[in-house]
Amino acid sequence: MDDSRTFEAIADLARSDLMLVVDLDGTLIKSDMLYETLWASLSGNAKSVIPAILALRDGKAPMKRLLASGGPVDIETLPFNQTVVEYIQNWRKCGGRTALVSASDEVLVKRVADHLGIFDEAHGTKGDENLKGAAKAARLDALYGKGGYVYVGDSRADLAVWRDAARAVTVGLPDALRTEVEQESDDVLHLSERPSYFAPLLKAMRPHQWLKNLLVFLPLMAAHDLSPGTIFPAMLAFVSFCLIASSVYLLNDLLDLSADRAHPRKRKRPFASGALPLAWGTVVVPGLLLAGAVIALSISWEFTGVMMCYFAVTTLYSFWLKRRLVVDICALAGLYTLRIIAGGVATQIELSVWLLAFSMFFFFSLAAMKRQAELVSKSGGKSTRIAGRDYRTTDMPLVANMAVSSGYVSVMVMALYLNSPAVRELYSYPGALWGICLVLLFWISRMVMITHRGWMHDDPVVFAARDRISLVCFALIFAFAVGGIVL
Repeated sequence: MDDSRTFEAIADLARSDLMLVVDLDGTLIKSDMLYETLWASLSGNAKSVIPAILALRDGKAPMKRLLASGGPVDIETLPFNQTVVEYIQNWRKCGGRTALVSASDEVLVKRVADHLGIFDEAHGTKGDENLKGAAKAARLDALYGKGGYVYVGDSRADLAVWRDAARAVTVGLPDALRTEVEQESDDVLHLSERPSYFAPLLKAMRPHQWLKNLLVFLPLMAAHDLSPGTIFPAMLAFVSFCLIASSVYLLNDLLDLSADRAHPRKRKRPFASGALPLAWGTVVVPGLLLAGAVIALSISWEFTGVMMCYFAVTTLYSFWLKRRLVVDICALAGLYTLRIIAGGVATQIELSVWLLAFSMFFFFSLAAMKRQAELVSKSGGKSTRIAGRDYRTTDMPLVANMAVSSGYVSVMVMALYLNSPAVRELYSYPGALWGICLVLLFWISRMVMITHRGWMHDDPVVFAARDRISLVCFALIFAFAVGGIVL
């Protein structure tokens, strides 16, 4: 938009009384209002989506109207395409008139237009007419005359509109579609290229979070059983967990769009920022779930049952539990422990009560740190409430106490375990394991202090994986464990 020749071309067209018509979905915003309203409705009240689906029998327009009223979409935090916004602003500087015309419901289109304040008119889908493709071209021809407007769009459905427009302005088209547009129109401007969605999709799947799934190997390591008969099913369990967990991460991001966009760091997530289309997430979520379920079935029916339980709890967490006081922390701690249970079921290794007790208290501590970090990040704001959570910033001392006390209890469970007969059977020198308790006391205390000072990542596990001192602590714990075996 800084190119002087481009600005001169805009000026010439703007002065010629042509109307600049801009599409909404995928053009003005890096998202789609149909999917925005769908996921907002699912997040607010999942039952409200059923009438919208049934209304599809009468056409897309009634469905869009029901979805638009089913869940509130925060217009102010939508991922607007700044390149398109600048193009519109330059057009208006030259004295030209602008219109926002979209297949989205007209109520939403007018809300967007009112928010930006850079449009003279706004038109959208209403009644029984879905304002898309040929229907949009016919409406624009009736409003401004054939060849009386410049159209900015982003999809194949816009070919019918570009055919009648004085100039075709494209946003993010693939090369093949660009060629088709150039064949349909004599005057074409490409504002931006088609972005790659592979990197944003991989980021949305959160491969760094797969570190948590290494817990499936803990039962066989605790039992000192590293035979092929345990390692292979544990590896399959790890892959299954990664796929299903990623489907849940994507689902959670789709349901949490509004809260993520209000968060200083989470607003950069692929769905919240518009780097990854919501339509992709709507398809990829069930795809990853199905792939993970197939692998789970190859291990055993029992393991598949555990994975179904995991998905059910995480889905319930995404829809409801994460908004409930303390229940959300218990759910997160339980999901960590469920990974250990899954490892035991996959490898058919009987789990120790000591291991399960330690994991529940230890992971409750980490989950409390996670909430503490969110509270600290919001402590400087005007509101005391946390979007999408049932906590207030004044709850920080109590949440921090939960993190500390639960972490210390987990160390106490470890100390009691070291005096049990099972330890003397597995370790030749159990005394070396007392070093683990000392390291854990230091690590938990330091993590809570770091969280208190606002240095913590949104997830303590991810922070620990990148923190040099934490890595040294893990190395020491491993060294003490090995020392207890070989000394």
